[in-house]
Amino acid sequence: MDSRIPKKQTFSIGYFLMAMALLLLLQSIFATSARQISYSEFKNYLSGGSVASVLISDNLIRGELRAGTIEGSADATSFTTVPVNDPDLVEDLLQAGVDFRGRYENPFVQALLSWVLPAVLFVGIWLFAMRRMGANSGVMAFGKSKAKIYAEKETGVAFKDVAGEDEAKEELLEIVDFLKTPEKFRRLGGKLPRGVLLVGPPGTGKTLLAKAVAGEASVPFFSISGSEFVELFVGMGAARVRDLFAQAQSKAPCIVFIDELDALGKARGMGGMTGGHDEREHTLNQLLVEMDGFDTAKGVVILAATNRPEILDPALLRSGRFDRHVLVDRPDRRGREAILRIHSKAVKLSTDVDLAILAQRTPGLSGADLANVVNEAALLAARKDKRDVE
Repeated sequence: MDSRIPKKQTFSIGYFLMAMALLLLLQSIFATSARQISYSEFKNYLSGGSVASVLISDNLIRGELRAGTIEGSADATSFTTVPVNDPDLVEDLLQAGVDFRGRYENPFVQALLSWVLPAVLFVGIWLFAMRRMGANSGVMAFGKSKAKIYAEKETGVAFKDVAGEDEAKEELLEIVDFLKTPEKFRRLGGKLPRGVLLVGPPGTGKTLLAKAVAGEASVPFFSISGSEFVELFVGMGAARVRDLFAQAQSKAPCIVFIDELDALGKARGMGGMTGGHDEREHTLNQLLVEMDGFDTAKGVVILAATNRPEILDPALLRSGRFDRHVLVDRPDRRGREAILRIHSKAVKLSTDVDLAILAQRTPGLSGADLANVVNEAALLAARKDKRDVE
């Protein structure tokens, strides 16, 4: 029953918008169908006996010319003209025997037809588009965070799924330990670091490591890209930062992961606009305020990833914010072999394939590169109708 209500409302909004559009279209057609003439032409037609009838209002004179007045037209022709201060007009109409009337036009109705209805139509189309885009795209959702929320253990990733980054995993184990047993640290007066920055080249598994931390600790995981905070409308990015931290504190203990932090945390003064007042800098300032404001005792940990730490604002990297830096570098030979073994589990490998030799021949490749190597080998074997991957 509930699932039908939004659909019915959507149809009603659609019909309303169609009716408004049709009304404006008809108004435009009828408004432009009459011939527009100057006032001097109107006076000439009047003195020549060519005017059949006239309707006079404050801002417009509408009327009809007798049949055959306009060359090439055998029918009566409607016309409009703008009135001027002419005290002799009524006397001229009486002498010409023209049927004329006056009409009072309500200025409120004129204003309604001229700008209120188009404005209502525009807002209606906008609301209709927002409704079609989704429930979180409406008017009240502009300041809402776009973070993807994974419930406990739903990240589907644990440290056993991350290979080739043993040093990084060892450093992040402290975060997992605090989220699992915070009493051990609080008893001695220890505080969890507010932010941990994962630094490394693209494709080395920074996002995977963040999900693994949440999976190991069995806590909710908020994931959002730094570029999703910055919007065209001023203040929307800052509002999304506030909303994200409010959601995180309501779900504490949890992990907030900001990917591509450099898109948001670039050093102030390096943006495209001068003066330091662009939207990105407002959003960055709000992030700094929120990181200083939340209580680490609640168990909210901010993880962020970047491959360009040199362009980050120094205020982000000071103690009390992202003061822990974990290097997630390209794997060594043993790490590459472990990564290849993980990605080849779902692939039917030939007995002749030696992953240790393949790891030796792929120096400098990241985890994403190695996953792509395994996938391309499987596609090539399928293309050649092989029974297994050689």
